[in-house]
Amino acid sequence: MSDPADAPLKLVALDAEDLEVLAAHLQDFVLKIGDLVYLPGEQRLAMVGNRADRRVAGEIRRRRTAAHFDRVTRVRAKGVDRSNPEAVLNLLTIAFDPGDAPSGAIDLLFSGGACLRLEVECIEGQVADLGPVWAAKAPPLHEADEA
Repeated sequence: MSDPADAPLKLVALDAEDLEVLAAHLQDFVLKIGDLVYLPGEQRLAMVGNRADRRVAGEIRRRRTAAHFDRVTRVRAKGVDRSNPEAVLNLLTIAFDPGDAPSGAIDLLFSGGACLRLEVECIEGQVADLGPVWAAKAPPLHEADEA
């Protein structure tokens, strides 16, 4: 019988509370800038990276994971150099700044002060693991930890 902690994660966020759950599971999600794309015609921001899977106590594992946000009308970036597609971003958290309900802005906050602000008609996000789990080589490290 397989361990439930090894089962691929599939989540949907349709409100601010759901978005908090996505944020918890995507903390320390690492991706290359080249694996991040905004498709304005589809109103979608999509990304693929490696998620820190903490579902086993005392163990940090990684999984290849895809995430996307729909109903995105605009994306603004701070500290994200699209000319360097190999640069790595480490997602710290996701926040929602409500506007006229159900619209607002979803902020993807990365280490080093980088941020993507997604202006959305409403919250519509999904996360899905794409493959097997593997042991992390080291725990996530942020700039504040390096000092």
